[in-house]
Amino acid sequence: MSVTTIYIVRHGQTEWNVLGKMQGHQDSPLTELGIRQARWLGEALVEEPIDAIYTSSSGRAVHTAELIRGGREIPMNLTDNLREMNLGLWEGRTGDELKVEEPVKYQQYWEEPEVFAADGGETYIETMTRAQQELKHILNVNQGKTILIVTHTVVVKLLMTWIEQRSLDTLWDLPYIHPVSLCKIVFDEENKPEVMLHADISHYPETAGMNGT
Repeated sequence: MSVTTIYIVRHGQTEWNVLGKMQGHQDSPLTELGIRQARWLGEALVEEPIDAIYTSSSGRAVHTAELIRGGREIPMNLTDNLREMNLGLWEGRTGDELKVEEPVKYQQYWEEPEVFAADGGETYIETMTRAQQELKHILNVNQGKTILIVTHTVVVKLLMTWIEQRSLDTLWDLPYIHPVSLCKIVFDEENKPEVMLHADISHYPETAGMNGT
């Protein structure tokens, strides 16, 4: 039986992650730790026969994908469909600021994703729709192959919620999506998924522990 293996990875830690700023469609560079995180996963996957990489077109995701790929000649496809949820006027603001200035919407972001929408941004459902479309496309054109997807926290959460057939109100349930954490899903010939790994960080060195976040 021909199976398709999909790895889904969050980008490495960024400067705005450290500052607690919402990034969305805006961008910030990987930190030195974020670069190391990507290299750790690259080393862990070096023997895996990855056929292609699909990455969000945001710089932080592209850089992460390049570091994971390393010296291997793996084709890389950039797509806007895997970008983080557009957070509109929230982008560049910290969670602490938003909690005070927009407490209702901030609560909805975490606890009522089905109704949340930032001013000038996307809804969770809109983001899920484009991410689903991209994953379905990837599966359709890569049957029997092994594919690496590099994306963002919300997109990882939405795709895993969809794959596991959970309701949107469980979106922020554990596990936590650490930087460069790894999900592995195997799809059979009918594209029925089996989740093998969910937010795995076993490629982190033992010395990193949770300080790798």
